[in-house]
Amino acid sequence: MSETRSPREAFHALLDGITAGRLTELGELYAEDTVVETALAPVGPRRFEGRATLEARFAEVAAHSPLQLTPKNVLVRETDDPEVVVAEWDYEVHNRVSGQRFEAANVQVLRVRDGLIVHSRDYHDHLTLALATGTLPDLVAALEAVPHPAAGE
Repeated sequence: MSETRSPREAFHALLDGITAGRLTELGELYAEDTVVETALAPVGPRRFEGRATLEARFAEVAAHSPLQLTPKNVLVRETDDPEVVVAEWDYEVHNRVSGQRFEAANVQVLRVRDGLIVHSRDYHDHLTLALATGTLPDLVAALEAVPHPAAGE
């Protein structure tokens, strides 16, 4: 069982773990039945259910991402719901392989119950992150492969 964290503390623990590159430890911040939605992800799944699913996702990112993420301009807003915070921040993104640097905006809406994240809606700058990882051509190809209705339909 994790220590009981406030929603603000849970967000900061998540951000600190990402910043330190401890991605494989992030699962412990989430409830067993957590739901994470990446509402603006351009392709791929936009909903992840369960701690085990997130742990697998974090392990995949940890194994393959060349990025070092440093948060700045962090602002956490309390809401009228004591379980919910809205966090806004920017990442200074450094690709350790190419040496390139970028800045990416982020917003998260977290619901925390009994110290664990039970729901998260994540809004990240996916285009900048794809550019930073060198996967922008793959993203464009994936988007081109998605069927789109003809104009006027």
